[in-house]
Amino acid sequence: MEEKKHSEDDGDKIKSSITIIGLNYVAALALAAFTFGQVNLDDDDKEHAAKDTNRTFQQEAEETPPPPPEEPPEIQITPEVPEEVVIKENEETPPPPDVTPPAPPPPVEQKVEPVAAPIVEFPDVEAGFPGGPAAMMKWINDNVKYPQTSIEMNEQGRVFLSFVVEKDGSITNVKVERGISIDLDREAKRVVRKMPKWIPGESAGRAVRARCRLPINFQLH
Repeated sequence: MEEKKHSEDDGDKIKSSITIIGLNYVAALALAAFTFGQVNLDDDDKEHAAKDTNRTFQQEAEETPPPPPEEPPEIQITPEVPEEVVIKENEETPPPPDVTPPAPPPPVEQKVEPVAAPIVEFPDVEAGFPGGPAAMMKWINDNVKYPQTSIEMNEQGRVFLSFVVEKDGSITNVKVERGISIDLDREAKRVVRKMPKWIPGESAGRAVRARCRLPINFQLH
């Protein structure tokens, strides 16, 4: 009887142990399932939270206006303060040097040449030598000087000249119209320029500038 009782007790103990093991196993499975579900839930929450955070940052980036441009730094210029000049008592200040400004240049006189009156080729009254043609020929013979080189080279003939008798009788614009040689032409021009003033020509009762022509004859005896 005692052995049978012991056997029953042992059987009950084994059943109790199996039952406990089974409960523990079931509890372990339930805990594992709960933990796995919580892990998955945490991962999903983290992913949703990350998406929400990115969306929030993106919205803030879109809504936030760009910062205003930075103003250039203000440059402050401090003027230099000149050194203070201290004049001691009883110290004489030298007078400034006497600088004489240069004299202004003399004004340039602009010579305005009068417009010459026209030269009349054929005036109403021709200009003439004082005393007439005879007095003119005598004056030429008395004042002409036959060039020595022309005498040695036997140069002779007539030199035809033209000139202008001005309104006051003076002679200008002496030209050789037809000459003989350099020396004789030069002497003829010299004699005409040396002539005394002529009587000016007239047109319409007024003195005019008249052109005259004169031949001078050079002849060796």
